[in-house]
Amino acid sequence: MDDTFFMKKALERARMALAAGEFPVGCVVVWNNDILVTGAREGTTGDDPNEVDHAEIMTLRKLSRLDRKVNMQDVSVFSTLEPCLMCFGALVISGIGRIVFAYEDAMGGGTRCDCAHLPPLYRQSQIKIKSGILRKDSLELLKSYFSQTQNRYLKDSFLAAYTLDQ
Repeated sequence: MDDTFFMKKALERARMALAAGEFPVGCVVVWNNDILVTGAREGTTGDDPNEVDHAEIMTLRKLSRLDRKVNMQDVSVFSTLEPCLMCFGALVISGIGRIVFAYEDAMGGGTRCDCAHLPPLYRQSQIKIKSGILRKDSLELLKSYFSQTQNRYLKDSFLAAYTLDQ
């Protein structure tokens, strides 16, 4: 199996989130070509959205509850949107070996941080990053979300404008 296969699985989760009215981001955690856990963005509907229940955080929570012993350096995380700074930090701290994402988060993506100037915990990270896998598919989901007037989360944000201009 390849990166495209696993990103398609993350996109399935993002589509489910969109169908539930949530911001369409899906995430899949893979180890030895085996999907360990999946997740999607939560907490973006209603009048009081939260900034904690990101897809990557949801999957890390599930991963921490597994009864399996997993070598985290051999784990790949597939996300339909570039992880934000919070999620990137959580993935680094968790010891994840690789991040693969579909669509760049031009507003809040954290994977382009220069870790060389950060404290040792982050600076010593050897995390590998790959971008652009099925980018167009993720872009279309985000365009669909931002085009629906009932969706208010990030409605007038830089990310919304950047996405809708493509």
